[in-house]
Amino acid sequence: MPSFAHEPDPFQLGGETFGSRLILGTGKYETLPLMKEALEASGTEIVTVAVRRVNLADIGKKETLFDYVDQKRYRLLPNTAGCYTAEDAIRYARLSREVGLSSWVKLEVIGDERTLFPDNEALLEATRVLVKEGFVVLPYTLDDPVLCRKLEQAGAAAVMPLAAPIGSGLGIQNTNNIRIILEQARVPVIVDAGVGTASDAALALELGVAGVLMNTAVAGAKDAVAMATAMNHAVKAGRLAFLAGRIPRKMYAQASSPTVGMLE
Repeated sequence: MPSFAHEPDPFQLGGETFGSRLILGTGKYETLPLMKEALEASGTEIVTVAVRRVNLADIGKKETLFDYVDQKRYRLLPNTAGCYTAEDAIRYARLSREVGLSSWVKLEVIGDERTLFPDNEALLEATRVLVKEGFVVLPYTLDDPVLCRKLEQAGAAAVMPLAAPIGSGLGIQNTNNIRIILEQARVPVIVDAGVGTASDAALALELGVAGVLMNTAVAGAKDAVAMATAMNHAVKAGRLAFLAGRIPRKMYAQASSPTVGMLE
């Protein structure tokens, strides 16, 4: 039987190929140099940027985070964080493309200010509009198999169900829903939001998701660079464990040494 341990395992997303399955955000870091160091340590090749939180008019005129993100090294993934209507999300996605950031968009349409859960109807509406306009749409969504199926049917390039509320660090709260989403999806499934530590990231990849997206877990850690390094290893380990195939869970013990031929 061939081993996956040393075989190439590219991550296919939006018609492009990546070596890392970790997507990292650029917000909440104490300094921009720290953000740059954490990105490098993480091994990520895709970084998210909140369009509403960056003064796009400053690009090329004043120092911005784009001075610390090498666009030749990283695929930019603008996101519509902070948008509460489909119209706002669509407008900011268009704006990011117009200024030359990207035709990719991590689509967020928030429906509740306290939980930051998405507005299902508005998210579907915005997905349909942006897909028709040629965007590569990656929607942040609830861990709802029905909604994920509808987003895929609307043309989303991936579905990105949350593990837990944004920034909560709770880890995956409903592994069964993630498994159902994986079973029915024909596009990449990327766990987004709620990851708190390396074991959460490893578990996500062990379930079979294509990738994991995080921000606060790294930026908010006591040592962001060390946590970015841990996440780098965790994602690789989780993916390899998934490919290797875990042993089945059993109710009772089973001897690890064979008993056939043992001396009495």
